[in-house]
Amino acid sequence: MKNLILYVVTVLIWGSTWLAIEFQLGVVSPEVSLVYRFAMAALMMWGYCLYKKLPMRFNLVQHGFFILLALCNFGFNYLLLYWAQQYLTSALASVAFSTMLLINIINTRIFFGKPIAKRIYSGALLGIAGIVVLFWQDLQVLDLSNLVLVGLLLALSGTLVASFGNMVSVRNSRRSVGILQGNAWGMLYGTSALAITALFTGAEFTFDPSLPYVASLLYLAVFGTVIAFACYFVMLKNIGPEKASYVIVLFPLVAVVLSTLFEGFVWNGYTLAGFSLVLAGNAIVLTPFERIGRLLGKRPAVIPEPV
Repeated sequence: MKNLILYVVTVLIWGSTWLAIEFQLGVVSPEVSLVYRFAMAALMMWGYCLYKKLPMRFNLVQHGFFILLALCNFGFNYLLLYWAQQYLTSALASVAFSTMLLINIINTRIFFGKPIAKRIYSGALLGIAGIVVLFWQDLQVLDLSNLVLVGLLLALSGTLVASFGNMVSVRNSRRSVGILQGNAWGMLYGTSALAITALFTGAEFTFDPSLPYVASLLYLAVFGTVIAFACYFVMLKNIGPEKASYVIVLFPLVAVVLSTLFEGFVWNGYTLAGFSLVLAGNAIVLTPFERIGRLLGKRPAVIPEPV
């Protein structure tokens, strides 16, 4: 029941953050908006950890992994995704991000020796086919002026970086590093890295006092960062990255619904087919063959594959 609650909370929050990010783009540069977001999140995380008197001292090796966590989960992954959403709707960006399901499973195999079930290959092909169909109209004109393709490449790059961060989080949990402490240090280092990046790129530290910007910033810092990451990393620890990634199946649906309602996202044959293929591929990746057999009323004829 605890993991189910964590799952539902994560899906609803992260499914809605894609729309919230849209209100961050415009007046303030993405780099600076991210500095504000993670600075607020870091202050809240540190305040909570100190209030609870959690141990915050770690050796240099652990701090090295905190920095890796920061760069991958609280820094450059979001910078790439914010850049991507300058060219993509929140719906398309969230679907591109759903490829992390497959990337997490492959990385779990590489870094932790987790076997890859055969069904994953067919699910991966469906997922890739879905992305191709989804962006088919833009893929037909492959050139650097195609901004949607630029957004897709940025979103996929951010997804890959985020998956590496997931692996770091799993490693930290296996070394008995507290999730809250790891997040607090990670968000602090992430804020520093983003601030350095903003200064290096010449971004101006402006602020937008409008209600949409401030409200979305608060939502992204409190819910999208502090609460959602805590829930997700607890699931990573409890059930592993390949199963915790199940959230990625549903939050694109939340994002698409919100994008349709508030951004005027228009469905057509390509988007419907693309979304269907991506979700079908994710479902196959996450559902063992023997479970599919039970759903179809058949008994499996082979030895069950590893999940």
